[in-house]
Parts: sequence; structure tokens; C-alpha cells
Amino acid sequence: MTAHEHIETGRAPIKAWIRGVVTDDKAIQQLRNVALLPIVHGHVAAMPDVHWGIGATVGSVIPTKGAIIPAAVGVDIGCGMMAVRTSLTANDLPENLKGIRSTIERVVPHGRTNGGGRGDRGSWHDVPAFAEDAWKRLRPDYEAIIGKHPRLDRGSTAEQLGTLGGGNHFIEVCLDEAQRVWVMLHSGSRGVGNRIGTHFIELAKKDMQQHLHNLPDKDLAYFTEGAEHFDDYVFAVSWAQRFARTNRDLMMASILNALQKHDDLPKFTHGEVAVNCHHNYVAQEEHFGASVFVTRKGAVRAGVGELGIIPGSMGAKSYIVRGKGNPDSFHSCSHGAGRAYSRGEAHRRFSVEDHIAATEGVECRKDGAVIDETPMAYKDIDTVMAAQQDLVEVVHTLKQVVCVKG
Repeated sequence: MTAHEHIETGRAPIKAWIRGVVTDDKAIQQLRNVALLPIVHGHVAAMPDVHWGIGATVGSVIPTKGAIIPAAVGVDIGCGMMAVRTSLTANDLPENLKGIRSTIERVVPHGRTNGGGRGDRGSWHDVPAFAEDAWKRLRPDYEAIIGKHPRLDRGSTAEQLGTLGGGNHFIEVCLDEAQRVWVMLHSGSRGVGNRIGTHFIELAKKDMQQHLHNLPDKDLAYFTEGAEHFDDYVFAVSWAQRFARTNRDLMMASILNALQKHDDLPKFTHGEVAVNCHHNYVAQEEHFGASVFVTRKGAVRAGVGELGIIPGSMGAKSYIVRGKGNPDSFHSCSHGAGRAYSRGEAHRRFSVEDHIAATEGVECRKDGAVIDETPMAYKDIDTVMAAQQDLVEVVHTLKQVVCVKG
């Protein structure tokens, strides 16, 4: 018996790892829309955390032949996770973790104010040397992108290298099953990735103007290989993915450096296990004997032996996993628990009291502004993990004790 459900469509089938997981009808309809596209190679795979997104569902894996759908990659290009195990154990942590949370909040700009404009607390006001150095390596290719697409030459770039952002992005201090301390974080390509994603989604719609009425959803406009903007998009998206990975590396270095100087912690080492993986991105891969573009929108690559991270929510467990290389999922697994309720619906349903109860034992924000990220806004991570046992095996189970939110 297969572990996935088979959803029939008018064209390419959908293989969905959703057994036992509540899945929204709107998400299934979106999957069907994608499966109707003539560029889909073989089938579409849906992960157990699948939920409605713009154009394409979050939690889907879309293999395309000779074409890419920018809205399927989305605007948080290269968003992903990083985790590092330290030599610290639970016994090394102070009784009160507020100081540790404050230290992390001090060294990593987070959140967003002033619409991301001047004085935004989520950007550096004076770009530190380490971010300047990283930007020097990224800048030449960025200049090539804006040379062709001058509209993109605005907003923050280096000012956001090594910064967290808001929404579902977070930094956590966690304990694993052996009570060892890990640092884990979730972020992407920040404002510059958002501008690139938005720009090319609009360009794809413009380029396909005369074909839009044939698409099941105009947000599924795509670039075909050889078309005017295809190579520009591939170049820009791979650059944004590099920016995102660099952003995570810099943040992690800042956090570990600050914790090593923290008065309440003993000296420690780190780097015994480090995982850095995207979960919103496109890559060229071989599947079923063909070279295809695989878009993982809210999915992690889980090839044989590859390590990935599947986070829960502010009060739930997270998992370091090892891929099983399941061909039907295009070597992929879920990227988290997946939203059960939209941000607006979470604010309507849950109170600050509910949130405080759900995050008991976690040093984190307990105010009304983070209700949209409360654990109840997400699907049950254990159910999500049970639905994908043939995609990954669990290597470590993490539980956060500190959570920093933007």
C-alpha cells in the first residue's frame, strides 16, 4: 500500500502525502490548477503541510520541463532553515532565559517598522563589517541583475544581510532528545528577494498576456526556456537563493559569537552538526530520466542521506531529518507543520491567554501581535511527521526553550 493519496486531475496526477492530515479544499484546487499546466513533468507532489498560497500551494513540489513558474517559487526566495548543535547541555543554561533571548534580539535586527523604510528596526542602520564583506561578494551579480532590470534598484540590500525579518521567521534555542543545546533559525532573502520575486511574477504575466485566459490561474504564468526573460529569472533567482543562505550563515555566526561571550553560559564549542537548507526555491535536477526544474514551494530536498529541518511552531517540537530519496516525492519532504488557519483567522480565534498557555515553558513574546504565529495556528507536527514516514527518518527531535520572533 502506498503512503500517498492519488488525486486525479484532467492531466498530470497529484501524489499527496496527506493521510491523516486535515487538508483544505482550496489547497487541493490549487494543486489541480498546477497539474493542468502543459509544462508539468510526470506528476505534482503535495507534502503533508500543504496549504493555500498565492498561485501555487505552499507544501508542493512542481517539476517542470523547459519552464519555470515564478509565483510557484514565490517572493520569499531561498527562505529556509539552519540549525547548529553546540557542546552545551540543558544543565548549562541559566534558570531564567530572558537574558539569552535579549542577547539574540540585540545582535540580530528583527521585525519591520516604518514600512521597511528609513529607520526600520529590521535592518542595520550602520552595516557591520561582516555584512559589508559578504555584500562585496554578492554585489557584482546583483549589479548585473539591476543592469537589465533597473526597476529593482531600490530598497535595502547589504542593510538586511544577517537580519531576521518578520512573519513566520524565527530564531530558537532548542534542546534535543539528549538535552543538548541547538541554535536554529528560519529566514530568507529579505526585501531584495521579495522585490525580485514580485518583479518577475509580473513580467511572466505580461509576457504571457495573450495566453493568460488559458491558464487556470493567472498567477501561474510561466517563462519558457529560450524566452526573453527566462535566463534573467534563473540568474536572479539563484542569486537571491545565495543571498538567503549567506543571510542565515551571518545570523548564525552573530548569535553563536554573542552566546559565547554571554556571562550566564560556560565556554562552549559548536558545529558538530550544521544543516542549512532552502524550502522556497527552484533547482535543476534529474528525475525519472529527465532533466527538470524542480520548484519546492514550502518543501525541503530529502535525497538519500541528506539532512533537512522540519520545524513545528512556537510551542511545538521540530525535527532534524535524513532523507530517504523517495522518487515519487521528487526527493522532497515537508518544510514544517503548515498553517491550519490564516493569519487573520488566527487573530479571530485565539486570545493572548490561549497563546500564553500554548507557549508555556518557552521564553518568547506573549503579546497579541504574535497570535498569528501561535502554535494553534499550525497543523499538528506529529500528524504531519506520521504522514511522511516514507520520505524521511527522524535524526533528532528538538524542543525550543527560547524563541525570538520578528
